[in-house]
Amino acid sequence: MSRFPSTRLRRLRRTAASRALVRETRLSPEQFIAPLFVRKGQGLREPISSLPGVSRLSPDEAVAEAQELRGLGVPAVLLFGLPERKDDTGSEAWDDGAAVQEAARRLKQTIPDLLVATDVCLDEYTAHGHCGVIRDGEVDNDATLPLLARVAVSHARAGADVVAPSDMMDGRVAAIRAALDAAASAHVAILSYSAKSASAFYGPFREAADSSPKFGDRRGYQMDPANRREAMREIALDLDEGADAVMVKPALAYLDVIREARQRFDAPIAAYNVSGEYAMVKAAAGQGWIDERRIALEILTGIVRAGADFVLTYHAKDAAKWLREGA
Repeated sequence: MSRFPSTRLRRLRRTAASRALVRETRLSPEQFIAPLFVRKGQGLREPISSLPGVSRLSPDEAVAEAQELRGLGVPAVLLFGLPERKDDTGSEAWDDGAAVQEAARRLKQTIPDLLVATDVCLDEYTAHGHCGVIRDGEVDNDATLPLLARVAVSHARAGADVVAPSDMMDGRVAAIRAALDAAASAHVAILSYSAKSASAFYGPFREAADSSPKFGDRRGYQMDPANRREAMREIALDLDEGADAVMVKPALAYLDVIREARQRFDAPIAAYNVSGEYAMVKAAAGQGWIDERRIALEILTGIVRAGADFVLTYHAKDAAKWLREGA
């Protein structure tokens, strides 16, 4: 084996051109999905205090935001809805006139080549803030499945290209796949939040979506953050039930989960660079402690390097601009 001084790995680090030629992981706006929070109304942009730069949008403003994203090369958005009313079953989630459905219709009409994905869950829509039907103080898994299927079918009817169940109910992928196929929506893909942990990194999202549980927590159905082997079982089950792509959420503290999933499965793998990860970067950058641009792009590169094919990130627009300018 050749050794120093003959071997000098710094030779190919000397210039920007040589570094670019041998770069192993390449980041592109085409790898980003931008999450958007939508609510009914017109001309609404409501800033979210814990997510600087992110706002709750009315459907028309969601279209304007998506047009800007598309112009920067970002190919996809993921819609989260804020209801006008909440009840015990989250029935507005499958209302064809709800904010997500209206936004999906407008987006597909205005930007046909935009991929529109929708979050399928009930927590934003239920009065109790949990992701399913409550029976005897607990989320009833099997009673929740047909409701999630109704949500997915409603989103598909509105024009969603992809539905993304995030509830972590057992069997929901199979229930949604069967319902979509029966509703002549076999073309709609399922991106399953397969390995979603009961994480402390979701705090800012819960403010944004007004989705904090009114009692207890979600550890009875979301995964224990300590379990990597279980995450692989969850992914395998979802793929067996018909998921077209799977997601690891959160991303930054779960790079080992992303890496193992990439090694074990051939399916497309997404990672969610979640609200708490984004908010920490924003807070530190706001204090002048870090370079936001460099840190955000390094985090996104690390997520892709670990094995993610694409990343859901609140930094999507800024990162796309930075990459266009030359990182």
